[in-house]
Amino acid sequence: MSPRRLFVISGISGAGKSQALKSFEDFGFFCVDNLPLKLIEPFADLLKGSKEHKDVALGIDIRGGEALSRFASELDELKRKGLLVRVLFLDASDEALVERFSETRHRHPLGDNILPAIREERLLLSEIKGMADKVIDTSNLTLGELKEQLSIALEAKRKHEMHLSIVSFGYKHGLPMDADLIMDVRFLPNPNYVAALKRKTGLHGPVQDYLWRSPLTRSFLKQFTGMVLSLLPHYIREGKSYLTVAIGCTGGRHRSVFITQQLARALGKAGYKAWEYHRDISRGTSGA
Repeated sequence: MSPRRLFVISGISGAGKSQALKSFEDFGFFCVDNLPLKLIEPFADLLKGSKEHKDVALGIDIRGGEALSRFASELDELKRKGLLVRVLFLDASDEALVERFSETRHRHPLGDNILPAIREERLLLSEIKGMADKVIDTSNLTLGELKEQLSIALEAKRKHEMHLSIVSFGYKHGLPMDADLIMDVRFLPNPNYVAALKRKTGLHGPVQDYLWRSPLTRSFLKQFTGMVLSLLPHYIREGKSYLTVAIGCTGGRHRSVFITQQLARALGKAGYKAWEYHRDISRGTSGA
């Protein structure tokens, strides 16, 4: 009999934890939000004896107060009880969070001065974020894209499986917050300086042909793909079920998009489940 699954959903206020829990309900999970940490262990015992609830998602956030310091020990106890535990942490940029609080006019749990409250919360939740199996940056995700990422996370059921997110981005728009590995490809030939290619993206044939013609591009892609493939078994051996590889260029529209697509395809052919996402592909036309 397969072990019962328990997902702990945590994150910064405003990053989408409530939406994530709603998505887990849609996936058929029994969801409980803001369960006091001292009740997690007896709740787990109840879960093990229940025939009704096989899959459960718990929402844990800053409202847990000082008890959050016991999170690591509580998590270890859950695993000792034979539960398949995964921790997902939702985050977003300060700018995105401030905008969301301004739009909804919700009060931050740590006070009305939003930006200092966000930064204090990051510090208080840093240990939980560090323990997360997967961090999801929701700064630029639609609800549909968030649900897709959560669906991918649900597929990682066993230690030997690795689910990969390959993300392109533009340095001018900031680093992805959920990246495990970051590669800068701004050294590759820049299609942005070719008039006929400027307004196209790395998904378009002419841009791809331009990049493929460069010996530097071909050599780098071969070496980079080989490096990633050589690292994955080591991450898996350490029990990491999720890995996000972020590839950046200036604007996130040409070079990084092309390399992301090629890497995702190569990893897929190697038997890994790779999710391809282009964060900044629709942002303007300056840079590449």
